[in-house]
Parts: sequence; C-alpha cells; structure tokens
Amino acid sequence: MATKDHETGTNLSQHSEAMARNIARLEVLSARLATVMSNKRQVPKSLQGPAQELYAKAGLAYMREMMENPAKIMQTQIDYWGKTMTHYVDAQSRMMQGDFTPPPDATGSDGRFSGELWENHPMFNYVKQQYLMNAELVSSAVASIDGLAERDKKRLEYFSQQIVDMMSPANFLGTNPEALARAVETEGQSLVDGLENLVRDLERNNGELVVTLADPDAFTVGEDLATTPGKVVHRNRMFELIQYAPTTEQVHKTPLVIFPPWINKFYILDLKEKNSLIRWIVEQGFTLFVVSWKNPGPDYAEVGMDEYVEEGFLEAIGQVKEITGENQVNVVGYCIAGTTLAITLGLMSKRGDKSVKSATFFTTLTDFSDQGDVGVFLDDDFVDGIEEEVKRAGYLDSFYMSRTFSFLRSNDLIYRPAIRSYMMGETPPAFDLLFWNGDGTNLPRDMAIEYLRGLCQQNRLAMDGFEILGETVTLQDVKVPLIGIACETDHIAAWKSSYRGLQKMGSRSKTFLLSESGHIAGIVNPPSKKKYGHYTNGDWNGSPEDWQTAAEFHSGTWWMRWGEWLAKRSGRKVEARNPEEGLCDAPGTYVVEKPLT
Repeated sequence: MATKDHETGTNLSQHSEAMARNIARLEVLSARLATVMSNKRQVPKSLQGPAQELYAKAGLAYMREMMENPAKIMQTQIDYWGKTMTHYVDAQSRMMQGDFTPPPDATGSDGRFSGELWENHPMFNYVKQQYLMNAELVSSAVASIDGLAERDKKRLEYFSQQIVDMMSPANFLGTNPEALARAVETEGQSLVDGLENLVRDLERNNGELVVTLADPDAFTVGEDLATTPGKVVHRNRMFELIQYAPTTEQVHKTPLVIFPPWINKFYILDLKEKNSLIRWIVEQGFTLFVVSWKNPGPDYAEVGMDEYVEEGFLEAIGQVKEITGENQVNVVGYCIAGTTLAITLGLMSKRGDKSVKSATFFTTLTDFSDQGDVGVFLDDDFVDGIEEEVKRAGYLDSFYMSRTFSFLRSNDLIYRPAIRSYMMGETPPAFDLLFWNGDGTNLPRDMAIEYLRGLCQQNRLAMDGFEILGETVTLQDVKVPLIGIACETDHIAAWKSSYRGLQKMGSRSKTFLLSESGHIAGIVNPPSKKKYGHYTNGDWNGSPEDWQTAAEFHSGTWWMRWGEWLAKRSGRKVEARNPEEGLCDAPGTYVVEKPLT
C-alpha cells in the first residue's frame, strides 16, 4: 500500500512539474505574442481581398435573379433544407434509441476528414456532414448566379470557396477530433508546442501568419542542397553565372544556358542529387551554365524589363559564347524567365542576332488571354494595391508573392500545415522542396509593374507588341526552333495558355510536351521516381483540347525525350570543358544573400 501511494505521489509530482513548466512557457509565449502583434506588418487593405465592387455585383445579380426567377432560388433552398433536416432528424433519432453510429454519409470523401473519428464519432461526423452540405449550397448558389461577366463570376467562385475552406471544422480546435485527441494523449503538451510554433511563425513574418512548411534549419544551401560542382564565372549587379563541372569526357559542342525565374531561387533545379535536373543535364554530356539572379532590395527600384533583358539575358548569352568560344548557345527559360526569354528572342530576331540555336520553355505563359487560376489576383483591385505598395517600398516583398501562391492551394499549403503545426504541435518536416518554397525573393518596383500591367493585364506580347530596348516585339518574332514543357495541373501557368502562346510564335520547328502534375513537381520529375508521365502530339493545328485528345501518353518523366531533342540541336561531341578558377564555387553568393530592406 505504501508503494502504491509512493508511486501515485511520484506521478502527481511529475504532472505538477510538467504543468508548472508549461505554465511558465505559456507566460513567455504570451509575452512574445503581445510583442510581435504590437509591431505587426501593415498590409494594405487592397492586398487583403478583392474590392467590395465584386460582392456588390454579385449581390445585385442575386437580387435580380430572385425577382425574375424566384422558383429557382426556392428550389435551391428546399433541396438544402431537405438534406440538412433529414440528416438532423436521423442523427437525433439514432441517439434517442441508444444508437451512437452516425447516419449514412452521402457527402463523399474529403481528405480533410479522413481520420477515423470524423467517420465514426456521432458528433464530429454530424459536424462534418453539415459543413459539407453547407459548402455544397454555397458552391451551387454561386455557380448558378446569372448576369455576371465570366471573369467576375470566376473571381466570385474562387473567393467564395476560400471563405468556405477557411470555415472547415477541421481548422478549429473545438471541432477537430484529431487535435483534441492529441491534446489529451500529450496532456496538453501538443497545444503548448503548437502555440510556440504559432508565435515563432508570427515573429518570422512581422506579425503576419505565414505557416512554415518545412524546417528552416534542416538544410544549408551549398552543403546539402545545390551541391552540383561548378564555379561562378561571371557576376554583375543582376546575376551570377554558374558553369558546372563536366562528368563526361566529351560534351556536346553547343553549350546550354538555363534562365530560372527570379521570383524564386534557381536551386529548385538542383535540390538533392537524386532529383537534380542540373546534375542530370551535366551527366548527359552538356556544357551547362545557369543564371542565379540577384535578390533585389529598394536600391533596385528602377530595374525593369529592359535591364533584365540587356544586363541579364543578353549579357549571360554573350558571356557563355565568349567562355566557350561558340557562336551559338541553346537556352532554357522557366516560368517568368521563359516569358522574358520569348521577349529576348523577339528582340534578337529584330536585331538579326543569331546567337541562340534553340529555346526550351518550362511552364511559360506568353499569351495571357486566359490567365488560369492566378488570374483572380490580376484585376485592378489587386494590381493597383501592388503598384501602390512597390512605389512606397521600392520593391515587392517576397511575402506577397508567397502568400498569393499559397492561396492558390490553400488547403494544402495553409490549413493542413497549420493544423499539424499549431493544433498537433508537430515540427515542420525536413522537406527539400518545401524548404526552397519558403526561401523567397523580392521583385524590383519597375519590373513588377511592367510585368503585371504590360504582360499580364494588357497581354501586349501576344497582341500589339511589347516594347523592349527601343523595339516592339510580338510572339511572331520568335523564330528559333523551340520546345515547350507544360504541366497538366499547373495552378500558376495553365498548360492550355502555355500551349496557345507557343502556338502563336513564329518558329517553324515546334515541339510540345505535357507533363502530369503541377508547376514544380511536373518539372522536377527525375527518372528514378517513375512517378509522373507525359503526353506528346506533333499536331499544332487545333485547340489545346484537340491536342490533348489526340495525344499519346508515355509513362515516366519527359527528361529523356527532351534530352534527345536537345542533343540533336547541340552539335557534335568535343572535349569536356572545365570551368576556370572562377569567382567562387557554386552555388555562389547571390543565392544566399539577404537583401537590404
């Protein structure tokens, strides 16, 4: 008896010590939370949501429909009330009879509610079903509104869905059974750990909630990411040029230059050995150069598209020609760098400059007539707000771009990670791709405005022409042999828009490959994964839908098919070129710099 009392006393003592430690942590965390919120970043109202005009238009359209077609509105309401009341009566009847099994669930599967308690617990299953029925009502009501312009309706559907997703019961501690169970299992430790994760994220982002997707201390660029050997062989205020060391005795005569987007850092193409496109290209016997862009601060405010083309693309091409002694190079442009590559090629054609032998476009938009999912952020309400912000700061902080892209997949990139981190108290994973995703870059003021106004909104490159360095160029001015790789579920550069832009280019030799998956995973798709396949079709005469219907599917990555295409345009084999001593080792200095703000 004495032993049992002693053990009980020890357990109580341990619990009281743990409780005391957690209370002390809560006091410290509360003080940190108060401090960070008192210095919270001031986000312009125009960048926090669409203008009220959108909801006013929707309200007027709905009222008009109520007057003109009341039966339609009534039927929607009757269907909704019929479902919810039937579910309520069924659940109540079962419980009164002592049956605690949930009623039949016709709401379908949803990854947010895949846990056992969502399925079997009567209360949480009830909450889940009611939420999904409400979500269906909102979705169908918005979809059935007539009298709105197509663009306004698309934006209304998107932002309405954002509100619906935000209100999911999985996102609230009191209605998330898995988080509550975790809190009980850990005696509240998970909630304390979650609060610490929350405060830490707020501190990293000046009071704005940006969920940390990967452990920020898990990797070091140049040590366990971006490790392919090479040298920085040229540097100016815009970029560092990296030449990678060969791994074959011979290489193709024509060198290759990759221009990554300056919205992100280049090492998405060189994460680890097993998924590095850069390493793979070198192993195929190509002399490879990659541009690593400067991460700009306010001192780059006056840098625009002219500077990116002249001091970026043209200078890099010139440097590669000089270093290798070749008259021509092959080039790759990824995302926004692909858009700018098209502008550069059009300019070179106007000037009679034949330095580029062939061009590859990764997930590139050049025709913005259909902007895809990201188009909901490209109306004047948001763009006016961005223009006001960059004029104030001199640059567009990476925070805004990161948040925008996250909301394109909010359940995957915001809410689920937030649940794991803040409710479950889990440490963010050591995931290389998500680590890169959190390593954002800024955009110069003038460049951001020119891109958003001249290309995204006014679509000048595909229409009447985009002005660059004293010339006006269109897609028809792009004459070199080209290949485009787009991704089937890309939320940033919709593949059909990418196809249409390439279709309008003046090149006689064109190839198009469509990869499964999205903007990143469809490109960073190494052969070893054997994960995502791709489609091919040489017929450019019809619409993107026609192309896809007649396309042939191939399992596995497109890398080898592109490598064969590139090899045919890269000349004979010559002795491998080793980079000179250079300015420093790859991955260079610009990729790890933090800009002055």
